[in-house]
Amino acid sequence: MSVLPIVQWPDARLTEICAPVEAITPEIEALAADMLETMYDAPGRGLAGPQVGAMVRIFVMDTGWKEGKPDPIVCINPMLMEVSEERASNAEGCLSIPGVSAEISRPAQVQMVWTGLNGGRYVQSFNGFAAACVQHELDHLDGVVTFDHLDADARAALEAEYAA
Repeated sequence: MSVLPIVQWPDARLTEICAPVEAITPEIEALAADMLETMYDAPGRGLAGPQVGAMVRIFVMDTGWKEGKPDPIVCINPMLMEVSEERASNAEGCLSIPGVSAEISRPAQVQMVWTGLNGGRYVQSFNGFAAACVQHELDHLDGVVTFDHLDADARAALEAEYAA
């Protein structure tokens, strides 16, 4: 396993839509292991393929490890199946935009389906911070970053803060 370099904004790869993972190969398994190691080293709670230059639909997350409750998940070709009407705002940071945090409003609960490294299909509901994390990482697979959720004035202010 290796710690991979994290792609930093404004790298164009962070604005691209990722291709589906066609097969779970030894390379995909190694990428997932490297992504988990990179996420823990950063230290973050989620990391998507484009953040390490892999332009495929994969992300890793572990929302409990910082509280001593590790639960790593590798999500291949994830898709939201349901989103709640209820919304929640959370301060979101991003490993690709270090030092910047923004209040983002998202659905408070989501249900996601994905393929695991074992080829199995998983369906799970997420709420609270985990729901925000899932949606944040899915955004990366669709070329969307934190800045894209902000109005023009808030985005300009945060981009200026990041550039400083």
